[in-house]
Amino acid sequence: MNLKLTLFIGALLVALAGFSQGSMEYTDGMKVKLNDAGTKYFRIISWAQFWTQYSDLETVNAAGNEESQFDFSIRRARVLMYAQVTDKFLILTHFGLNSQNAQNMSPTGLGANSQLFFHDVWGQWSLTKDHAVGGGLHYWNGISRLNNQSTLNMLTLDNNRQSWASIGLSDQFARHMGVYFKGKFNRFQYRLSINESIENSLDVTLDNAPGVDQAVYRGREFLGGKESGKNFAGYFDYHFLDQESNFLPYKVGSYLGGKKVFNVGAGFFYHPNGSIALDNSGGIRAEDVSVFAVDAFYDAPIGDQGAAITAYATFQSNDYGTNYALGSTYTTGSMFYSHIGYLLPSENANLKFQPYASFNTRSIDAIDDNASRLGIGGNLYLSGHHSKISLEYSRDQVGDLDAINTFTLQAMIYL
Repeated sequence: MNLKLTLFIGALLVALAGFSQGSMEYTDGMKVKLNDAGTKYFRIISWAQFWTQYSDLETVNAAGNEESQFDFSIRRARVLMYAQVTDKFLILTHFGLNSQNAQNMSPTGLGANSQLFFHDVWGQWSLTKDHAVGGGLHYWNGISRLNNQSTLNMLTLDNNRQSWASIGLSDQFARHMGVYFKGKFNRFQYRLSINESIENSLDVTLDNAPGVDQAVYRGREFLGGKESGKNFAGYFDYHFLDQESNFLPYKVGSYLGGKKVFNVGAGFFYHPNGSIALDNSGGIRAEDVSVFAVDAFYDAPIGDQGAAITAYATFQSNDYGTNYALGSTYTTGSMFYSHIGYLLPSENANLKFQPYASFNTRSIDAIDDNASRLGIGGNLYLSGHHSKISLEYSRDQVGDLDAINTFTLQAMIYL
């Protein structure tokens, strides 16, 4: 057997043994009341996700040496705190790191690769019982449920990457600097935002200038803030069964039978003059960036033995500009994504298993071809989402290129 694959299987066995402690006694976690009534309080949430990954992708680093196909990494390590000062005011801060591995660690923790940063810092003022306005570095996004996904309770190993449709292009890791409005009218919920767009987007790794009939997402850099500085986003969903909370922006991935939910939603992201391209005469042509999506989410218990089903589907239309492509992640074209999971019946409240499958197919205008991703995996819950082991096999393919097969093992703790 391949040595790296053997090591991966060994890591799986160690994780199953070492993370077998779990308790369903977790309630509000680290919540501190500041008055007797509990109307003033602060709550701290902390979580970490450790990955062991094996891939058949063969890569070579800058020194000409073959990179390892078997790696360890910290996928996420986060701390979130929010405080309800009064029933009118709330402040939230959220900091941490993402995808730290041997390639991007710093010798002293202070170098250019240091990843610890604020994900969210925002304040909120309640206008009425059901409506509020807030501002700062926030996560009240548009487009779809998955663009507002919580990373604490996903069904799949990780979020569908293309659903976080603006990461690093107009925002800082899915967060924009701006103002938002959120609320609900009975079963109808909404979130709207007006935001600044960053000036140093991910596609600076592309050519330094736009190409003829191929846009780059750097309108603000070339055109200036006045013409391309602001973007607009919104998401709207109707709750047919149990209503979900919109106290915080983070959408739940799977309720594990704790609710009976059926929602349909639609959303958008619009950035006027967000990208640019060269016209045939060599002049810069500004192009609008627009992303739209519709989706549906269903999560419900089945029977009385603890079984449950979780299902989700979305169609997303992406227009980043003419023939825009940043790898195969951000591309002008369309996408369909769906996942489904089944929580098996169990008499043990602390030990549950949930197999799942996901599928993504998307068109890429720049190469006039399609890309796809298949994921098959399962979650072993040791204390609900607070302690779980996840294992997933994925197969990624772009056009006629060789598919990339990856096995990922995740151990997660959430307090």
